[in-house]
Amino acid sequence: MRSGMAYVDAVRDRLAVLLESQEEAVDRAAELMAEAIAEGRSLFAFGASHSFIIAEELVYRTGGLMVVNPIYPHGMNLSVRPMTMTSRLERIEGLGRELLDGSPASPGDVLLIASTSGRNAVAIDMAIRAREKGIRTIGITSLAYTAGVVSRHSSGKKVADLCDIVLDNGAPLGDAAVSVAGFGQPVGPLSTVLGCAIVNALVAEVTARLVQRGIEPPVFMSANLDGGDAYNARLLESNRARIHYM
Repeated sequence: MRSGMAYVDAVRDRLAVLLESQEEAVDRAAELMAEAIAEGRSLFAFGASHSFIIAEELVYRTGGLMVVNPIYPHGMNLSVRPMTMTSRLERIEGLGRELLDGSPASPGDVLLIASTSGRNAVAIDMAIRAREKGIRTIGITSLAYTAGVVSRHSSGKKVADLCDIVLDNGAPLGDAAVSVAGFGQPVGPLSTVLGCAIVNALVAEVTARLVQRGIEPPVFMSANLDGGDAYNARLLESNRARIHYM
């Protein structure tokens, strides 16, 4: 099989596993998020480096929930130069605490933390601080990856140890999934495509649960559809108290 198709097969196989293994966890996470929205609370999302792509997938996009607010990983996104700084900063203890304290997140809100390895200090500190502040947490991580590495935090904890609900993205240890003959380093990371599948499954399930509650879901319509701007403006206005990125 050609290596390119081997990657597609790996994605397909892991998605099939997700479908069965994470159904209960997705239900629990969706109920937590729907409950928060019904109570007038805000949702937040964080990830460092490529894990921030999972947070970005949730924010300000067609078919997405308006009330998901990004916590920017200052110095840890891919616009930073030199880009190697992202790996150094995510290991600094205390930074995650400061990032959460600098955000509008408050008790009763829900925070999604994406960290595939679950071992770096910034995500761990954020999870610890969220618990201290009464902010409920959903961790998106790879249980296989996190089981194969040691924590880089003085507590010895990892993201999976600290979040109220843990969603396993199913990525392998090291993330990359395809072996190429004659080359020792696997290629083709899976955590982004699998993580995006998980969070969009959450959005769909949260929307269904809000409808069941008789609540109009705060979901974006495409601005490129006729009527999209007016539709979005109406819902943005009615939810403005819990939208902090506008």
